[in-house]
Amino acid sequence: MVGLSRREVMLGSASVLMSAGLGPAFAYQGDERPQRFSTGELVESGHKFFGSVSRGLAQAVEEAGRRWGQPNGYVLGQEASGAFIGGVRYGEGVMYTRNAGDQRVYWQGPSIGFDVGGDGDRTMMLVYNLPATRAIFRRFPGLDGSAYFVGGFGFTALTDQNIVVVPIRSGVGARLGINLSYLKFTTQSTWNPF
Repeated sequence: MVGLSRREVMLGSASVLMSAGLGPAFAYQGDERPQRFSTGELVESGHKFFGSVSRGLAQAVEEAGRRWGQPNGYVLGQEASGAFIGGVRYGEGVMYTRNAGDQRVYWQGPSIGFDVGGDGDRTMMLVYNLPATRAIFRRFPGLDGSAYFVGGFGFTALTDQNIVVVPIRSGVGARLGINLSYLKFTTQSTWNPF
């Protein structure tokens, strides 16, 4: 292995593990606890991702920081949802950490409540108290409320054990209501919201 870069060694190891059928365990990226991001770093990343809604983003990130401190991970992605009393939400994106690697994630979940409408969103999810990147793969229940026509911007908080996920959404659609829901994070896309 003399002369091989660290990246070449890791890519070679990954292909050997995948061919041996050990890929999914390797894809979790290890157990290192991700380091925290500052509010400024999150706002800058969000400006690049969201574009023109940056003032609302900065206010949402600052408020989340005031309530929960500094996150040690965040997800940038897109999602779509619809509801008529019962509803579903599907999304995909990448979870970024400072020192524990990046991870492609998918999320889906059902909702029930006084809720009607549909929307498509660009989503930034702040993740707090994440002990390891693989800890994101679980269900996060919460209460969500929406009230907008054509466009909107807002955030809510979902928790499981000590981990808090704060989705900040900017989207297009029409939505009115309040619901109980959860998001289930997975390593692969699925149509099953449960």
